Amino acid sequence: MTTDDLSAPLGRKPAPKLRFRLPLSAPQIIAIGLGLFLLTFLGFALFNDNPLGGEPSARVAFDPATLGGETKAPEAKSSELKSAEIKSAEAKPPAAVKPAEGKAEPAAGQKTITIIDGSSGARHDVVVANTAPGNGEAAPAAAMASGINPKLLENSRHGMIPVVADGLTSFRAYAAGSDADRARAAQLPCIAIVVTGLGVGAAKTSDAIMKLPPAVTLAFTPYGADPAKLADRARALKHELLLQLPMEPFEYPDNDPGPQTLLTSVPPEQNLDRLAWHLSRIQGFVGVTNFMGSRFVSTDAAMQPLMRELAKRGLGYLDDGSSPRSLAPRTAEGAGLPFAKADAVIDQVPSGLEIDRALARLESVARERGAAIGEASALPASIERIAAWAKTLEGRGILLVPLTTAMLKPKSS
Repeated sequence: MTTDDLSAPLGRKPAPKLRFRLPLSAPQIIAIGLGLFLLTFLGFALFNDNPLGGEPSARVAFDPATLGGETKAPEAKSSELKSAEIKSAEAKPPAAVKPAEGKAEPAAGQKTITIIDGSSGARHDVVVANTAPGNGEAAPAAAMASGINPKLLENSRHGMIPVVADGLTSFRAYAAGSDADRARAAQLPCIAIVVTGLGVGAAKTSDAIMKLPPAVTLAFTPYGADPAKLADRARALKHELLLQLPMEPFEYPDNDPGPQTLLTSVPPEQNLDRLAWHLSRIQGFVGVTNFMGSRFVSTDAAMQPLMRELAKRGLGYLDDGSSPRSLAPRTAEGAGLPFAKADAVIDQVPSGLEIDRALARLESVARERGAAIGEASALPASIERIAAWAKTLEGRGILLVPLTTAMLKPKSS
């Protein structure tokens, strides 16, 4: 009991003590702080002098004395900029820097880019060599460097795609093997093996390129990060190449082959544009094969335009044999393009024992018909067993040949 309690009248409580209270509540203080921050930010945005105007920009150091053409140095230039040189990661030809005023048209094979000085906001136009895939002059030069015939390429909005030139087709130009090899294959049973699913996964693709014999044909998907580089490597080691075309299956879209899939529900013009995108992904291939596509290959209205376009571009077509309703044999014959159908999937059961049995059955087909075509995916077990089997095949009187050799050899019934 306190002194206040003793001095208070009976039946009444002592008056409460006065406590210090803030004039504003905590939420009000927070709201005022946010308001002040927004006002400060808005004032900075309105009254700050920004020569770039909020545009994306990149700093490029260059020395006008080392570049050709007329130059005009920025007014404010640091000593660091005066001593630096433009160095291109790809060793591009020297660029010509010109001021924005009185800008001249770039020469053929060149393009103009604008450089914004980060300190002064001054703009400068730089003329550089145009090495984009769509450039009509630079692409053939790069193609020749990698063993591609530039006459067999034409430009599209997606990049360079195959075309027939002076009667020469990609199917013939990039076919592996010599005339002597094909003459020998005409006298003996032969087998072609196509390994699919390459281009996605550099390690898996490199294993197939290095471990499989050159006579094995390699089929690339269009979806790798850089399938063209891997395809160049495969072609350098004498492998024949195919391109896999994603096509609509019956279960689509629950079972989706991937972007730019050829569909039965879109106009032919749209499918041909998607085809051009796929054809531009790699170069130097002899033909295409379907990836999935059970619905597409059984739809005449979809297959007819596709086969005509492939024939126009000098390519062959391999049906993977997965759809019994496929119209590919008839539509390919009508379009006049080289065609074949795979006789077996070698690694349908991906175990070493079953792969060996499938290869033995393929040998029997080759002896009966003169030629046989087997397909396998790029599984480690498949690569290992095919490589071992290929070493002993010729000893049994059968040749391992590229796909084009088997396609051109007539099969006996």
